[in-house]
Amino acid sequence: MGGKLVFITGASSGIGQALAMRYYQAGWSLALAARRTGAIEQWARASGVSPDRLMIYTADVADLDSIVDAGRACMIRQGVPDRVIANAGVSFGIDTAVREDLDGMQDLFAVNTVGMAATFHPFVEPMRARGSGTLVGIASVTGIRGLPGHGGYCASKAAAISYCESLRGEMRGSGVKVVTLCPGYVDTPLTSGDTHSKPFMLSPGQFAERAFRAIEAGTSYRVIPWQMAIVAKLLRLMPNALFDAVLADRPRKPRRKTARR
Repeated sequence: MGGKLVFITGASSGIGQALAMRYYQAGWSLALAARRTGAIEQWARASGVSPDRLMIYTADVADLDSIVDAGRACMIRQGVPDRVIANAGVSFGIDTAVREDLDGMQDLFAVNTVGMAATFHPFVEPMRARGSGTLVGIASVTGIRGLPGHGGYCASKAAAISYCESLRGEMRGSGVKVVTLCPGYVDTPLTSGDTHSKPFMLSPGQFAERAFRAIEAGTSYRVIPWQMAIVAKLLRLMPNALFDAVLADRPRKPRRKTARR
């Protein structure tokens, strides 16, 4: 495979799939990782993606050895990627009073935070040795301030934001960039069950276009869409009493019904 290479997790649907198509349209080769590789294969055939520019890796980011092995396999088969996008994520509500929801919170961090670090891990030293590359963490605007009923998800995304910021400082001077992207509402399976309002919602393709431009511009941090950046800043500045009152009657994110498989 010639040309530039992007490695993307969670590429079986939603944002990951849209980002894969945007990079493919820009002439890049793809290394796509997901638990449901059959969905990627079906999408690739339906979308006319050339097999010469695509490799698919079975990986679960919550299983550290699984995602690390996928990254190493990618480098053996395709070389060190130019971009690594840690996009895989899960989203559901929790109730701290319910014991099994603590297991759910553990899973949220395993996928959304630790899974991001595990995705980057195999590529850090090879990129540093080469002196170039970009590590992209897909966080969320909900990581900027906690929302009732969203405690596990918001916390995991806040941790992802801080993790990427820390990693950015560690990579300073190495030639390796770290980009943090915080989507607002995007019409994907992760948001389909939410009953609350979803202002400024984007399609996956709209998000992918804006994300592509931000990544390739080398932007270190970006909330997409920009309107949600303003909303997030206002919420961050809002006094706690007012913030709590505004969100008092907001519908909560549905809890997970079954364990992750």
